Amino acid sequence: CNKINPNVKIAATRKTTPGFRKFEKKAVEIGGGIPHRFGLYDAVLIKDNHIAGVGSITEAINKVKNKVKGKVIEVEAQNEKDALQAACLGVDVIMLDNLSPGEGKRIVKKIREINPDTLIEASGGITSESIADFASFADIISLGYLTHSVKAKDFSLELV
Repeated sequence: CNKINPNVKIAATRKTTPGFRKFEKKAVEIGGGIPHRFGLYDAVLIKDNHIAGVGSITEAINKVKNKVKGKVIEVEAQNEKDALQAACLGVDVIMLDNLSPGEGKRIVKKIREINPDTLIEASGGITSESIADFASFADIISLGYLTHSVKAKDFSLELV
């Protein structure tokens, strides 16, 4: 990824083993990634359920902006319309969720025309084979499998 975009950050999601989040996030940091959010208390993440609950992405963002000051506001967008609306409303981060690299690149070009300072996070369905394609347009690539799908290494200690 660094050859394509030296500024891209690889981030872990909140999907961690119960009781082990602190340790799993630290392991990601040691491996060169960023821990990203620890929970909904350190940044606001407006997801599709929140948007559905209030009726529109505009309403969800405006409600959060009126109640929360000084926190990063991130919006999960699953289509171009929502992503561009979030850009127009000046959120800090737009998470493009479960989009193909081609869709993401096309949408990010439009987001940058509206608000060049908005950070772009790519998430959902990204594999080790496809990650480089997302690095070409994303500022952050979040990968749940960094913490929730890790296989334990089988090792033992033999005393002699």
